[in-house]
Amino acid sequence: MQTSTDLAQMAKIAWRNNARCIGRLFWNTLELLDARTASTADEVFEACVAHLRYSTNGGRIRSAVTVFNEAAEGARGIRIWNTQLIRYAGYQARDGSVMGDPQQLEFTNKITALGWQPPREPSAFDVLPLVIEMPDRPPQIFRLPQDAVMEVAISHPDLEWFSKLGLKWHALPAVSDMALVGDGRRYPAAPFSGYYMGTEIASRNLGDEGRYHLLPLIAEKMGLNITERRMLWKDRALVELNTAVLHSYREAGVAIVDHHTASAQFMQHVAKEEGCGRKVPGDWSWLVPPMSGSACPVFHRYYDESEPEPAFVAQARAW
Repeated sequence: MQTSTDLAQMAKIAWRNNARCIGRLFWNTLELLDARTASTADEVFEACVAHLRYSTNGGRIRSAVTVFNEAAEGARGIRIWNTQLIRYAGYQARDGSVMGDPQQLEFTNKITALGWQPPREPSAFDVLPLVIEMPDRPPQIFRLPQDAVMEVAISHPDLEWFSKLGLKWHALPAVSDMALVGDGRRYPAAPFSGYYMGTEIASRNLGDEGRYHLLPLIAEKMGLNITERRMLWKDRALVELNTAVLHSYREAGVAIVDHHTASAQFMQHVAKEEGCGRKVPGDWSWLVPPMSGSACPVFHRYYDESEPEPAFVAQARAW
């Protein structure tokens, strides 16, 4: 078994190697929560809850990774079914429309079939339970306690009607379906978290057509003509949605970074790494923010396409 010190360093370097992450300037601050002794689904769940409480830290987000026991070669190991520890359910109506997060529709249907019961009055922001599968055991469903899930109500500094839309998002992004691999070891359950970049919430989670698809609604509330693309109504709505998210998180005392600052920080990371003689793995399509890309310094260059280990790697859906 690796020492906790070695495991912590492995996780830090895996973050440094993560080609899709723009926040790697702070890779060496990652805190390890060593949960390799967890041997039951209940213990894994309690460790995940502890992770949420520790990393959320009342809004003063601390970057952290919780690592559960490694899987033997060829074995499945411990799996957390959720893509993130906190996500919102998606419910499909008979007309095909979706209330909530369409990205979570399949998962919501899967766990409903396992026995999960949605709230009596479903909403667009129902926190999904965790699904934990231990080796050679059926998956178990666990409801997250309210005090482990910090959420931020979305308002706007100038548009008074914005708060009446009833939008919110969770404070902590905690990826939970990737494996930590390196040195011949594989940890299939290793949730890790940091703080959000505003565009992740506004441009993607709330703005994408395949997600909450809020740009037409916001544009209409702004009085924009949404029938003419040349009027750039999507762009104008997108700016205000991003403004609202950044404003709301800061008002709530929750750590968040705007895409211009994150881009500048990433270029600092590149300079430091290259100064140490290391190449910087990077996926341009993920590093360039989904708004104002060419106004950010990350846009104007390419990055090393290697995939070194240690690494956090994608896995097939647990189900």
